[in-house]
Amino acid sequence: MPKPIKPGTPSHAILSAIALLMAMPAGAQTIRALPDQTSRIRLSNHDINHVVCEGGDIEDVKFSQEKGLAVEKGGSDAWIKFLVRQIDDAGQVTRFYVTQPSEFFITCNGATYPLYAEPADIPAQTVALAPGARQRAKANSDLLAPLADEDRAVSITMAILGNRIPASFSEIAPSEAAIRLSGVPAVTIAEHRRLAIEGSGLSASEYWVRASAPITLEERTFIDPALGEHIFAVSFDRGRLAAGESARLIVIRREAAQ
Repeated sequence: MPKPIKPGTPSHAILSAIALLMAMPAGAQTIRALPDQTSRIRLSNHDINHVVCEGGDIEDVKFSQEKGLAVEKGGSDAWIKFLVRQIDDAGQVTRFYVTQPSEFFITCNGATYPLYAEPADIPAQTVALAPGARQRAKANSDLLAPLADEDRAVSITMAILGNRIPASFSEIAPSEAAIRLSGVPAVTIAEHRRLAIEGSGLSASEYWVRASAPITLEERTFIDPALGEHIFAVSFDRGRLAAGESARLIVIRREAAQ
């Protein structure tokens, strides 16, 4: 049976203050860190900082305890507190805040995240440990590999249309150029979202299609190099448009080697 944490210990102080994370000030920031490369970050030297492992659990946190630190972890979360030294000289209380940087090596989803943290007089910070390319590829493979090709296309399309895109899909800046297809001159097409799906051999784009005249949309008309090479699947969220109306177009592509 776990031993209770005694009041007054650093661990008790951290656990007692975890509830305050739900009411962090508006000035709190979120920092994203990637695995296998050192992230230089600033953390609060007086509030509790929150570390979140995206899509998994924090397995380990290595740090130097000699630098005035307390760390607790549980599940996907960890909390880092720079301990404040307080001296009471005949009723005159003086507080000394940590200013010396510390290094953390956090294991999350089987990857190591090196953090070089500089303590500063700022609000509590949240550090999100984002999946790297290897972790995203594995997650996508686990998600899509059991499915047949057609079912993969359906799954990706429904995720985009339902705005439930997995965290392992990588967002890429969409093209800003308007697209016109010779086969459908009554519509203009603008790319709204582009996704790389590492480990699956697929990529996807969401386009907004706007009609200048009434039209019935047909998928085969949009299998066009202007929307990318190696198009595998095309879907709309609606098939008929009146003048001025728009539809969402989802295009799934294979990578060149597929």
